[in-house]
Amino acid sequence: MRVNTLKRAAVAFALALPGAAIATVVAAPAAYADGCYTWNRTLSQGRSGDDVRQLQIRVAGWAAYRDIVRVDGIYGPETAAAVRRFQAAYGLRVDGIAGPQTFAKIYDLQDNDCTPKHFSYSELDNGCGVGGWSGGPLSATATREKAVRTMWKLEALRRSLGDKPLYVTSGFRSIACNRQVGGASDSQHLYGNAADIHSGTSSLCQVARSARYHGFSGLYGPGYPDHNNHVHVDSRRENNSDKTSNTTSWSAPTCGVS
Repeated sequence: MRVNTLKRAAVAFALALPGAAIATVVAAPAAYADGCYTWNRTLSQGRSGDDVRQLQIRVAGWAAYRDIVRVDGIYGPETAAAVRRFQAAYGLRVDGIAGPQTFAKIYDLQDNDCTPKHFSYSELDNGCGVGGWSGGPLSATATREKAVRTMWKLEALRRSLGDKPLYVTSGFRSIACNRQVGGASDSQHLYGNAADIHSGTSSLCQVARSARYHGFSGLYGPGYPDHNNHVHVDSRRENNSDKTSNTTSWSAPTCGVS
């Protein structure tokens, strides 16, 4: 992962400043913003646009229990609630408004390539070791974009588990790779929508139970066939390109998840 040290230092400084001073810092984002995306206005309910959409991707992992944050560019109650959870998780003022402190924290978490700082494209890349984002049902660009949202959800899950490492054992798979490993014919892995994970510090059941609160509509873990050594999470409810209905499907019987 690439980390801009100066950016991190400047953001930490910004977070320590009182509100008025923070507004001054954010008004000149070039001083610390990375190469991915910079917000230029405060966002709240009623706003719309690509800046809202970019925010929704980054708070997608702060959905309510068994829910999702729709990435539609419209700042409604669902997005405001996710922003509040994000703010609470990182010790910010909880108001559901994405302003200077909220953006400063996102910049702190975000690397120059749009990934959250604890996950990288290489971790979500082709599970058979070939590399690249082509070979699936979608274009390489579309698949990569879905993988970014998956990583931001994983970042939220990681935070809820005490900011301890989560390990991805399988992310995106090409059609050929998916066939090679015996994956489901219309697996969410084909779309960049899924990750198989485990933790070095939390049990698989702890991971599975916590994942219910972080925007994953597909969840399979201990007790489900062939999932006793990892937890599978995905965003099937948001996938309009697959052959599966947009529903929630959870099964980790050993953990009481259904």
